[in-house]
Amino acid sequence: MAKDYYKILGISKQASQPEIKKAYYKLAHKFHPDKGGGDGNKFKEINEAYQVLSNKDKRAQYDKFGRIFDRGTGPGFDFQWSWGRQGPGFDFNIEDLSDLVEEMFGFSSSQKKKDFKTGSNIKIDIELALDETLKGTEKDIVLVKQISCLRCQGIGAEPGTKIVECFSCRGTGHVQEVKKTFFTSFTRFIICPECAGEGYKPEKPCNVCKGEGRTKGEEDIRIWIPAGIDTNQIIRVEGKGNSGRKNGKSGNLFIRVFVKEHNVFQRKGDDLYVSVPILFSQAALGDEINVPTLEGNNILLKVSAGTESGKVFKISKKGIPRFSGRGRGDLYVELAIKTPKKLTKEQKDLLRRLRVEKI
Repeated sequence: MAKDYYKILGISKQASQPEIKKAYYKLAHKFHPDKGGGDGNKFKEINEAYQVLSNKDKRAQYDKFGRIFDRGTGPGFDFQWSWGRQGPGFDFNIEDLSDLVEEMFGFSSSQKKKDFKTGSNIKIDIELALDETLKGTEKDIVLVKQISCLRCQGIGAEPGTKIVECFSCRGTGHVQEVKKTFFTSFTRFIICPECAGEGYKPEKPCNVCKGEGRTKGEEDIRIWIPAGIDTNQIIRVEGKGNSGRKNGKSGNLFIRVFVKEHNVFQRKGDDLYVSVPILFSQAALGDEINVPTLEGNNILLKVSAGTESGKVFKISKKGIPRFSGRGRGDLYVELAIKTPKKLTKEQKDLLRRLRVEKI
Protein backbone atom coordinates (compact mmCIF):
# COMPACT_ATOMS: atom_id res chain seq x y z
CA MET A 1 0.00 0.00 0.00
CA ALA A 2 1.36 3.40 -1.00
CA LYS A 3 2.23 5.73 1.85
CA ASP A 4 0.10 8.80 2.49
CA TYR A 5 2.74 11.53 2.53
CA TYR A 6 0.20 14.22 3.41
CA LYS A 7 -0.87 12.24 6.47
CA ILE A 8 2.76 11.67 7.48
CA LEU A 9 3.40 15.42 7.53
CA GLY A 10 -0.01 16.15 9.04
CA ILE A 11 -1.15 18.48 6.26
CA SER A 12 -3.97 18.66 3.74
CA LYS A 13 -3.63 17.95 0.02
CA GLN A 14 -4.17 21.65 -0.64
CA ALA A 15 -1.20 22.68 1.55
CA SER A 16 1.11 25.34 0.10
CA GLN A 17 4.89 24.95 -0.15
CA PRO A 18 5.52 27.16 2.92
CA GLU A 19 3.04 25.03 4.90
CA ILE A 20 4.78 21.83 3.78
CA LYS A 21 8.17 23.20 4.77
CA LYS A 22 6.89 24.40 8.15
CA ALA A 23 5.35 20.99 8.92
CA TYR A 24 8.56 19.22 7.89
CA TYR A 25 10.76 21.44 10.09
CA LYS A 26 8.48 20.90 13.08
CA LEU A 27 8.45 17.10 12.75
CA ALA A 28 12.16 16.87 11.88
CA HIS A 29 13.01 18.76 15.07
CA LYS A 30 10.80 16.41 17.08
CA PHE A 31 11.94 13.05 15.69
CA HIS A 32 15.61 13.67 14.81
CA PRO A 33 17.64 10.69 16.15
CA ASP A 34 20.21 12.98 17.77
CA LYS A 35 17.55 14.49 20.01
CA GLY A 36 16.13 12.96 23.18
CA GLY A 37 13.02 10.95 22.31
CA GLY A 38 13.93 10.93 18.61
CA ASP A 39 12.89 8.16 16.22
CA GLY A 40 15.19 7.26 13.31
CA ASN A 41 12.56 5.37 11.34
CA LYS A 42 9.98 8.11 11.78
CA PHE A 43 12.59 10.69 10.79
CA LYS A 44 13.33 8.79 7.56
CA GLU A 45 9.62 8.61 6.78
CA ILE A 46 9.22 12.36 7.33
CA ASN A 47 12.16 13.10 5.00
CA GLU A 48 10.75 10.75 2.38
CA ALA A 49 7.42 12.56 2.42
CA TYR A 50 9.06 15.97 2.30
CA GLN A 51 11.32 15.13 -0.66
CA VAL A 52 8.26 14.22 -2.72
CA LEU A 53 5.85 16.96 -1.67
CA SER A 54 8.46 19.75 -1.78
CA ASN A 55 9.23 18.93 -5.43
CA LYS A 56 6.61 20.30 -7.84
CA ASP A 57 6.97 17.51 -10.45
CA LYS A 58 7.16 14.67 -7.95
CA ARG A 59 4.18 16.00 -6.05
CA ALA A 60 2.10 16.16 -9.22
CA GLN A 61 3.10 12.61 -10.10
CA TYR A 62 2.32 11.41 -6.57
CA ASP A 63 -1.08 13.15 -6.56
CA LYS A 64 -1.96 11.49 -9.86
CA PHE A 65 -0.60 7.95 -9.39
CA GLY A 66 -0.13 7.63 -5.64
CA ARG A 67 3.58 6.89 -6.01
CA ILE A 68 6.75 8.07 -7.77
CA PHE A 69 8.15 6.56 -10.99
CA ASP A 70 11.61 7.98 -11.47
CA ARG A 71 15.05 7.30 -13.02
CA GLY A 72 14.14 3.95 -14.52
CA THR A 73 13.07 2.39 -11.26
CA GLY A 74 9.73 1.30 -12.76
CA PRO A 75 6.34 0.75 -11.15
CA GLY A 76 6.38 -0.24 -7.54
CA PHE A 77 9.44 1.87 -6.72
CA ASP A 78 9.61 2.90 -3.07
CA PHE A 79 11.45 6.06 -2.13
CA GLN A 80 15.04 5.44 -0.98
CA TRP A 81 15.89 7.66 1.98
CA SER A 82 19.42 8.99 2.30
CA TRP A 83 21.39 11.74 3.98
CA GLY A 84 24.49 13.23 2.41
CA ARG A 85 24.41 11.11 -0.76
CA GLN A 86 22.38 10.76 -3.93
CA GLY A 87 20.44 7.59 -4.57
CA PRO A 88 17.82 6.32 -7.03
CA GLY A 89 14.83 8.59 -6.98
CA PHE A 90 16.49 10.88 -4.43
CA ASP A 91 16.86 14.61 -4.92
CA PHE A 92 17.65 16.25 -1.60
CA ASN A 93 17.22 20.00 -1.24
CA ILE A 94 20.62 21.14 0.07
CA GLU A 95 19.29 24.57 1.05
CA ASP A 96 16.64 22.98 3.25
CA LEU A 97 19.22 20.67 4.81
CA SER A 98 21.57 23.51 5.72
CA ASP A 99 18.69 25.50 7.21
CA LEU A 100 17.59 22.53 9.28
CA VAL A 101 21.11 21.72 10.48
CA GLU A 102 21.70 25.34 11.50
CA GLU A 103 18.46 25.41 13.49
CA MET A 104 19.09 22.04 15.16
CA PHE A 105 22.73 22.38 16.07
CA GLY A 106 23.31 26.13 16.23
CA PHE A 107 25.90 26.46 13.47
CA SER A 108 26.04 26.83 9.71
CA SER A 109 28.44 25.81 6.97
CA SER A 110 29.93 29.29 6.81
CA GLN A 111 30.54 32.13 9.22
CA LYS A 112 30.84 35.85 8.56
CA LYS A 113 33.94 37.52 9.87
CA LYS A 114 33.04 39.49 12.95
CA ASP A 115 34.45 42.92 13.58
CA PHE A 116 36.60 42.42 16.67
CA LYS A 117 38.54 45.65 16.26
CA THR A 118 35.83 48.30 16.28
CA GLY A 119 35.32 49.95 19.65
CA SER A 120 31.98 49.86 21.42
CA ASN A 121 29.58 52.80 21.61
CA ILE A 122 29.19 54.92 24.74
CA LYS A 123 25.86 56.26 26.00
CA ILE A 124 25.61 59.13 28.48
CA ASP A 125 22.93 61.51 29.78
CA ILE A 126 23.24 65.28 30.04
CA GLU A 127 21.02 67.94 31.66
CA LEU A 128 20.18 71.33 30.18
CA ALA A 129 18.39 74.35 31.58
CA LEU A 130 15.32 75.37 29.59
CA ASP A 131 16.85 78.68 28.56
CA GLU A 132 19.87 76.82 27.10
CA THR A 133 17.59 75.43 24.39
CA LEU A 134 17.02 78.93 22.98
CA LYS A 135 20.27 78.82 21.05
CA GLY A 136 22.98 76.32 20.24
CA THR A 137 25.39 75.74 23.05
CA GLU A 138 28.70 73.96 23.66
CA LYS A 139 29.34 71.63 26.57
CA ASP A 140 32.67 70.28 27.80
CA ILE A 141 32.57 66.77 29.22
CA VAL A 142 35.18 64.31 30.49
CA LEU A 143 34.71 60.71 29.39
CA VAL A 144 36.31 57.71 31.11
CA LYS A 145 36.74 55.29 28.22
CA GLN A 146 39.07 53.07 26.23
CA ILE A 147 41.72 55.23 24.56
CA SER A 148 44.56 54.38 22.20
CA CYS A 149 47.60 53.03 24.06
CA LEU A 150 50.28 55.69 24.27
CA ARG A 151 53.14 53.21 24.62
CA CYS A 152 52.53 51.20 21.44
CA GLN A 153 50.55 53.87 19.55
CA GLY A 154 47.63 51.50 19.31
CA ILE A 155 49.26 48.63 17.40
CA GLY A 156 49.41 46.28 20.40
CA ALA A 157 53.10 45.36 20.06
CA GLU A 158 55.93 46.27 22.39
CA PRO A 159 57.97 49.09 20.79
CA GLY A 160 60.82 47.69 18.70
CA THR A 161 59.14 44.32 18.11
CA LYS A 162 57.40 42.98 15.01
CA ILE A 163 53.89 42.00 13.98
CA VAL A 164 54.06 38.38 12.81
CA GLU A 165 51.80 35.92 11.03
CA CYS A 166 49.45 33.95 13.28
CA PHE A 167 50.75 30.40 13.71
CA SER A 168 47.26 28.89 14.19
CA CYS A 169 45.60 30.17 11.00
CA ARG A 170 48.72 30.88 8.90
CA GLY A 171 47.55 34.40 8.18
CA THR A 172 44.08 33.52 6.90
CA GLY A 173 42.17 34.64 9.99
CA HIS A 174 40.10 31.43 9.97
CA VAL A 175 40.53 27.91 11.28
CA GLN A 176 38.61 24.76 10.44
CA GLU A 177 36.09 23.28 12.86
CA VAL A 178 34.45 19.89 12.52
CA LYS A 179 31.18 18.88 14.19
CA LYS A 180 29.74 15.41 14.07
CA THR A 181 26.09 14.37 14.00
CA PHE A 182 24.44 10.97 14.17
CA PHE A 183 24.82 10.49 10.40
CA THR A 184 27.78 12.53 9.23
CA SER A 185 30.27 15.29 9.95
CA PHE A 186 30.02 18.97 9.16
CA THR A 187 33.00 21.20 8.52
CA ARG A 188 33.02 24.95 8.75
CA PHE A 189 35.55 27.74 9.01
CA ILE A 190 35.42 29.92 12.10
CA ILE A 191 37.23 33.07 13.22
CA CYS A 192 40.66 32.17 14.54
CA PRO A 193 40.50 32.55 18.33
CA GLU A 194 44.24 33.09 18.55
CA CYS A 195 44.38 36.27 16.47
CA ALA A 196 40.66 37.21 16.48
CA GLY A 197 40.52 36.85 12.70
CA GLU A 198 43.30 39.32 11.89
CA GLY A 199 45.76 36.75 10.57
CA TYR A 200 48.66 38.32 12.46
CA LYS A 201 49.62 39.09 16.05
CA PRO A 202 52.36 40.92 17.97
CA GLU A 203 55.66 39.10 18.31
CA LYS A 204 55.69 40.53 21.84
CA PRO A 205 52.51 42.13 23.22
CA CYS A 206 52.73 45.65 24.60
CA ASN A 207 53.53 45.66 28.32
CA VAL A 208 50.91 48.35 29.01
CA CYS A 209 47.86 47.29 26.96
CA LYS A 210 48.75 43.56 26.77
CA GLY A 211 48.35 43.54 23.00
CA GLU A 212 44.95 45.26 22.94
CA GLY A 213 46.25 48.54 21.55
CA ARG A 214 44.08 50.48 23.99
CA THR A 215 43.91 51.29 27.69
CA LYS A 216 41.52 52.86 30.17
CA GLY A 217 41.81 56.64 30.27
CA GLU A 218 40.06 59.99 30.09
CA GLU A 219 39.27 62.23 27.15
CA ASP A 220 38.03 65.82 27.20
CA ILE A 221 35.30 66.27 24.62
CA ARG A 222 33.48 69.40 23.54
CA ILE A 223 30.03 68.73 22.15
CA TRP A 224 27.64 71.01 20.28
CA ILE A 225 23.98 70.98 21.35
CA PRO A 226 21.66 72.53 18.75
CA ALA A 227 18.90 74.98 19.61
CA GLY A 228 15.43 73.60 20.19
CA ILE A 229 16.54 70.22 21.54
CA ASP A 230 14.07 68.51 23.88
CA THR A 231 14.06 65.81 26.53
CA ASN A 232 14.94 62.29 25.30
CA GLN A 233 16.42 63.50 22.04
CA ILE A 234 19.78 61.90 21.30
CA ILE A 235 22.91 63.50 19.88
CA ARG A 236 25.31 61.21 18.01
CA VAL A 237 29.01 62.11 18.01
CA GLU A 238 30.94 60.09 15.43
CA GLY A 239 34.09 58.31 16.60
CA LYS A 240 33.99 59.47 20.22
CA GLY A 241 33.10 56.11 21.77
CA ASN A 242 35.62 53.56 22.97
CA SER A 243 38.77 53.22 20.88
CA GLY A 244 39.02 50.09 18.76
CA ARG A 245 41.50 47.27 19.28
CA LYS A 246 44.85 47.69 17.52
CA ASN A 247 43.97 51.01 15.87
CA GLY A 248 40.56 49.76 14.86
CA LYS A 249 37.69 52.16 14.29
CA SER A 250 36.35 53.87 17.40
CA GLY A 251 32.74 53.53 18.44
CA ASN A 252 30.32 56.44 18.63
CA LEU A 253 29.12 58.58 21.52
CA PHE A 254 25.37 58.88 22.08
CA ILE A 255 24.17 61.68 24.35
CA ARG A 256 20.62 61.62 25.68
CA VAL A 257 19.36 65.08 26.67
CA PHE A 258 17.15 65.93 29.64
CA VAL A 259 15.75 69.46 29.84
CA LYS A 260 15.12 70.54 33.44
CA GLU A 261 11.75 71.97 34.44
CA HIS A 262 11.55 75.75 34.75
CA ASN A 263 10.02 77.47 37.77
CA VAL A 264 8.08 79.96 35.60
CA PHE A 265 7.60 78.51 32.13
CA GLN A 266 6.18 75.17 31.06
CA ARG A 267 7.28 73.69 27.76
CA LYS A 268 4.95 71.76 25.46
CA GLY A 269 6.74 70.86 22.25
CA ASP A 270 8.11 74.10 20.88
CA ASP A 271 5.56 76.27 22.73
CA LEU A 272 5.91 77.89 26.15
CA TYR A 273 3.16 78.49 28.69
CA VAL A 274 3.23 81.03 31.51
CA SER A 275 0.67 82.15 34.10
CA VAL A 276 0.64 85.89 34.89
CA PRO A 277 -1.28 87.28 37.91
CA ILE A 278 -3.27 90.54 37.47
CA LEU A 279 -5.34 92.65 39.79
CA PHE A 280 -9.13 92.59 39.72
CA SER A 281 -9.10 96.29 38.81
CA GLN A 282 -6.80 95.60 35.84
CA ALA A 283 -9.10 92.87 34.56
CA ALA A 284 -12.20 95.01 35.07
CA LEU A 285 -10.90 98.31 33.69
CA GLY A 286 -8.27 97.04 31.25
CA ASP A 287 -4.54 97.74 31.42
CA GLU A 288 -1.12 97.02 29.98
CA ILE A 289 0.81 94.37 31.88
CA ASN A 290 4.38 93.06 31.76
CA VAL A 291 4.77 89.48 30.52
CA PRO A 292 8.10 87.71 31.17
CA THR A 293 9.95 85.87 28.39
CA LEU A 294 12.48 83.05 28.59
CA GLU A 295 15.17 85.42 27.31
CA GLY A 296 14.75 87.48 30.51
CA ASN A 297 13.13 90.64 29.14
CA ASN A 298 9.45 91.64 29.40
CA ILE A 299 6.78 92.22 26.77
CA LEU A 300 3.86 94.62 27.20
CA LEU A 301 0.51 92.90 26.80
CA LYS A 302 -2.69 94.94 26.44
CA VAL A 303 -5.55 93.56 28.53
CA SER A 304 -9.02 94.62 27.49
CA ALA A 305 -11.60 95.81 30.03
CA GLY A 306 -13.73 92.96 31.35
CA THR A 307 -11.13 90.26 30.82
CA GLU A 308 -11.91 87.13 32.84
CA SER A 309 -9.51 85.05 34.87
CA GLY A 310 -8.12 82.15 32.82
CA LYS A 311 -8.08 84.10 29.56
CA VAL A 312 -5.18 82.91 27.35
CA PHE A 313 -3.26 85.17 24.96
CA LYS A 314 -0.86 83.98 22.28
CA ILE A 315 2.35 85.85 21.58
CA SER A 316 3.77 84.55 18.32
CA LYS A 317 7.36 83.36 17.94
CA LYS A 318 8.33 83.75 21.58
CA GLY A 319 8.53 80.03 22.30
CA ILE A 320 11.39 77.57 21.66
CA PRO A 321 13.29 77.56 18.32
CA ARG A 322 12.27 74.55 16.27
CA PHE A 323 14.89 71.77 16.20
CA SER A 324 14.63 71.69 12.42
CA GLY A 325 15.90 75.28 12.37
CA ARG A 326 12.70 76.53 10.73
CA GLY A 327 10.83 79.05 12.81
CA ARG A 328 9.98 79.18 16.46
CA GLY A 329 7.13 78.16 18.76
CA ASP A 330 4.72 80.55 20.48
CA LEU A 331 4.29 81.86 24.01
CA TYR A 332 0.86 81.35 25.62
CA VAL A 333 -0.01 83.70 28.50
CA GLU A 334 -2.79 82.74 30.92
CA LEU A 335 -4.14 85.55 33.12
CA ALA A 336 -4.99 84.72 36.72
CA ILE A 337 -6.81 87.33 38.85
CA LYS A 338 -4.93 87.74 42.09
CA THR A 339 -6.97 87.84 45.29
CA PRO A 340 -5.29 89.98 47.98
CA LYS A 341 -4.57 88.24 51.29
CA LYS A 342 -4.26 91.37 53.45
CA LEU A 343 -6.37 94.50 53.11
CA THR A 344 -6.31 97.90 54.81
CA LYS A 345 -9.45 99.35 56.42
CA GLU A 346 -9.87 101.74 53.50
CA GLN A 347 -9.58 98.90 50.97
CA LYS A 348 -12.13 96.83 52.84
CA ASP A 349 -14.57 99.74 52.96
CA LEU A 350 -14.09 100.27 49.25
CA LEU A 351 -14.76 96.62 48.46
CA ARG A 352 -17.87 96.65 50.62
CA ARG A 353 -19.23 99.57 48.62
CA LEU A 354 -18.43 97.70 45.40
CA ARG A 355 -20.25 94.66 46.73
CA VAL A 356 -23.31 96.81 47.36
CA GLU A 357 -23.05 97.90 43.76
CA LYS A 358 -22.81 94.18 42.84
CA ILE A 359 -19.32 94.51 41.43
